[in-house]
Amino acid sequence: MRTPTHARYKHFAHFFALTSATALLLTACGSGASSGTGAQGVAAANDKIPTTDVISAIREDNAAARLLPSGTTGLTVAVTVGGTPPGTAYLPDGKTLTGQDVDFTKAVAKVLGIRLKIEQAGFEAILPALDSGKYDFGAANFGVTDERRKTIDFVTYINDGQGFATRADSKLSKITDLRQLCGLNVATAAGTTFEATLEENKKVCTDAGEKAYTVQTYGEQSAIWSSVQQGRSDVVMSTINGLRYAVTHQQGLKFLNEYHRLDVGFAFKKGTELAPAFQSAVNKLIADGTYTKILKKWGTTASAIPKSQISLPELKN
Repeated sequence: MRTPTHARYKHFAHFFALTSATALLLTACGSGASSGTGAQGVAAANDKIPTTDVISAIREDNAAARLLPSGTTGLTVAVTVGGTPPGTAYLPDGKTLTGQDVDFTKAVAKVLGIRLKIEQAGFEAILPALDSGKYDFGAANFGVTDERRKTIDFVTYINDGQGFATRADSKLSKITDLRQLCGLNVATAAGTTFEATLEENKKVCTDAGEKAYTVQTYGEQSAIWSSVQQGRSDVVMSTINGLRYAVTHQQGLKFLNEYHRLDVGFAFKKGTELAPAFQSAVNKLIADGTYTKILKKWGTTASAIPKSQISLPELKN
């Protein structure tokens, strides 16, 4: 966190320190996908990305800003780039970041009157880097779980969760019990709650005398959909909102069902002093209607939360 002593900037500026100009096609824990790769894939995948301006009209809220640690003028946020909406992606110019998490991050920064430096990082690398101070917070569709709450503080801003999708010609239907996956190949993103859930529950198959499912993890998320489309994987476990987007924008896929809802939040190192200010900023956005505008822009109004909370217990459903 950068905390020079001069007064907070009244105008919001953001700086991009991006390590790659090539977008992948599915956010590690928060987005849908497309069939392209590389720079050409960016333009093809993003030609329908919504560009409604929901940020510029936001004004600093003095009450929320006063909750920041003294002298805070700018923060560094880590995002995972490489998806189609609602996850973080590049616009066709190959430089401008967009997505639901980006909009929420920029909106909160506007409310708090701080500068924002956005840096790209792999999903699985963000949470461990928070404790070292490399980043002040992370915004990459982090689901709030009891396990993560042991070492991370969260400020919630949306509800998403875990779901399943597969090829349109698959005989799979609604998955309510992981035993339905026994003997199948299940594709998911590395370092996510999906991988953890699958690995922790493999025994449900062997305990029942059935062949365990195989968890196939991918670091580059476009590989997930390639694996499914080419028949190497039978089913995908990923975010509810991301899967819904993917099946709408890719032929030959179908959404199966929601499996487990999770609140999603900005992630901070444990014991952060930033949480009250961020919570106040999110609640300000909810109260003034900006929150609803962001959700409508990305087609995720079903994921609205009534108020932001700090490190609330994991939803059990």
